[in-house]
Amino acid sequence: MKAVAEQAVPFGAASVPRSLGDGTFTTTLRPEWSVGGHPHAGFLVALMARAAVTVVSEHAELASDPISISVEFLRAASLGPALLRTDVRKAGGQLTVVGVRLEQRGRCCVEATVMISRLPWQRSVWSELPVMPAEPPSNAIALSKTQSGDGARLTEGCEVRLDASTALFLAGRRPPVTAGNAKVPRLRLRLWVRPKSGPTDVYFALLAGDVSPPVPSNLGHGGFAPPVQLTALVRARPAPGWLRVHVDSRAVSRPWFDSDATVIDAAGQLVCQMRQLAVTPGR
Repeated sequence: MKAVAEQAVPFGAASVPRSLGDGTFTTTLRPEWSVGGHPHAGFLVALMARAAVTVVSEHAELASDPISISVEFLRAASLGPALLRTDVRKAGGQLTVVGVRLEQRGRCCVEATVMISRLPWQRSVWSELPVMPAEPPSNAIALSKTQSGDGARLTEGCEVRLDASTALFLAGRRPPVTAGNAKVPRLRLRLWVRPKSGPTDVYFALLAGDVSPPVPSNLGHGGFAPPVQLTALVRARPAPGWLRVHVDSRAVSRPWFDSDATVIDAAGQLVCQMRQLAVTPGR
């Protein structure tokens, strides 16, 4: 008898941990939200932010929007069961601060500090954002598991379209090399992402900030790029529709590279910024 493929659990359900009622949570890190055989970093950021907000939401007088998440990846997390421990470090006033630890087999794998307040209810009075179409153009490339090895299992739960003019690695190309004082083109990727089911909310915007293939792919450095440190700022609640993601790198070396992601919603407002330091992939 032919086996029936297991249906992907939507992001909204997979990223909600189960509360044990004492500030701790359990969850199962699923393969469809993984990269390189490990839980996707942006997914873990969203999961830990949800745990922090859930603890704070038990107190009606406190705000419950994640506005900043700083994350240290201490060791590689694995797919399967995990425990989340929270610690409310500051409560009340304009800002609440919650520490979150993700543990597996008695060891801490990921540690985060989540700052919780209220997101703006009006559009920014000023912003300078990358120019991208609100929806992927007809020549945008759909990211698949085949194109990125085992790294794109998260495409089982969300749609990702890459800007063909920036995803040079998919065509085996690299940015042009310049000499002397000539201006070197920026190392950049642009893409669009949305969940296959469920809302495009602030937690999905956190995932979107890390959904891009590693920027060094355009230099021929393909493969898994484990993050070391990541800081995300949530700026607004996203409007429904595609999220536009613009990713830049300032320096690629051995063993580290950096990336800066700007996430813009369908209405043209900045919803998330994410900066991270990661291990440069490839040999």
